[in-house]
Formats: sequence, C-alpha cells, structure tokens
Amino acid sequence: MNKTLRYMAVPTLAVGALALFGSPAMAADNSYQATLGQLNGSAGSGSISVDVTGNQAHVVLNVSGMPATFMDAPYPHVQHIHGGAQGTCPDPSADKDGDQVISTTEGAPFYGGIVTTLSTSGDTSPAAGLDLKVGGQGAAYTVDRTFELNAETKAALEAGTAVVVVHGLDPATLSAAGQAAKSDLAPTLPLAATSPALCGTLKAGQMKMPAGGAATGITQETGNDAGAIALGGGLALVALAGGAYVVRRQRNAKSAA
Repeated sequence: MNKTLRYMAVPTLAVGALALFGSPAMAADNSYQATLGQLNGSAGSGSISVDVTGNQAHVVLNVSGMPATFMDAPYPHVQHIHGGAQGTCPDPSADKDGDQVISTTEGAPFYGGIVTTLSTSGDTSPAAGLDLKVGGQGAAYTVDRTFELNAETKAALEAGTAVVVVHGLDPATLSAAGQAAKSDLAPTLPLAATSPALCGTLKAGQMKMPAGGAATGITQETGNDAGAIALGGGLALVALAGGAYVVRRQRNAKSAA
C-alpha cells in the first residue's frame, strides 16, 4: 500500500508544480524604475517610474535642481525614453569633438534614438522630441501621465535598453567652446539647450498580476524566488495530501466491501 501511495502522490505533485509555473494567469505586466544621474556638469537630479499594463504606460517623472530660466523665460527641458542601443548612459569618452560637452548625437551610440517623448501633454511620439512647449518647465517639475506604449519602447523596456534622458544645461557651466557651439539638433539654439543633463537606464522592478488574474493581493518582486519557492512548497504539500487522501478512500472502500 505504501508503494501505491508513493506512485499516486507523485503525478499529483507534478500537476501542482505545473499549476504554479505554467499557468497563463502568472503572466505579468511590469514596472520599471531609474534614478537619473548627472551628465555634462549638471546639478540636477531625478527619478522615474514606468508602470506597464497591457499597452498602457503610466509614467511619473520627478526632476529638480535644473536650470530655471532660458532667455528670460522658464527653461523648457525636453526628455525622452531612448532605446535600441547599448542601454547605458554615455561616459566622458563620448565627447568626440573635444568641447567638453557630450551632445545628444555623441551620446546616441550609448542610449540610442528617441522611442518615446516624455511630454507634459499631447504627443508622445519621437516626432515631438524637440517640442519645447510640452517640455518640463523651470528648475523642478513633474510629468505624471498615462499613454499608449509603442512597440519600440515596449521592446526596449523588455530588452533592458530603455534609457531616460533629460536635456537642457546651464550655458554658464560649459567650457568656452561649449558656450560658443550651436545645438547639433536645432542649430538655432545653443548647444546647452538640447544637450543631455540627466540620464538613467530603466530597470525592471515589481511584477504585477494582470487584470482578471488571481485576486491574491500578492505583489512579487522580480528576481526574488523565495516567495515562489515557499508557495511552490505549499502547493506541493496540498497536492501530496490530496493524493494520499485518494488512496485512503480507495483502501477504506475495499475494506468496507
């Protein structure tokens, strides 16, 4: 009888394991975060979270310590999610022309082209990348909005190559050559206006249960297997107990007969 118990419990245990690791309900959306580091002598700081649910992205970007004014008006800082390259922020070697400023073009081999414009309103496409009217304004601001995620941005997030770049430097902090140079993106503007000031690679954080999934109230941290192992152990015990219960019922039925 003990041998029969072992053979009947094992298949049930296997089913429990498959239910844990193979169920479509465990497919999850994701959240991504980055702390933005300084480039080109910037004094600013920032952080961003991107919560992806289906084809929707909820972005919260907080920036502070940036140049406050530009040509007697609030400084318009444009910012984007870049992708399709190394997924990193540029180091000093990116300055190829020796003006001591890493321009947007010089940084592109590291972070790639624009895949989403983090505008304060309206268009989020790459085409809106230099629209100063929907850029962040002044020294400190927040972008908090939800928009449809395009395929290029989704691919960059999932591949770990999505990089957030905030543009706009204080011209007074640049070298003489940097102050005299024109923007590589908009020649009517000075180089400082469009050069990167903050940069950070978006990393996957928490995984979220999708809509319609099991209403457990559990949020699972990416890379933390302890909860999954504990849950798997619990399912295994339930499956084993269930198999043993079936055997006992069969044995009792035979005895009654």
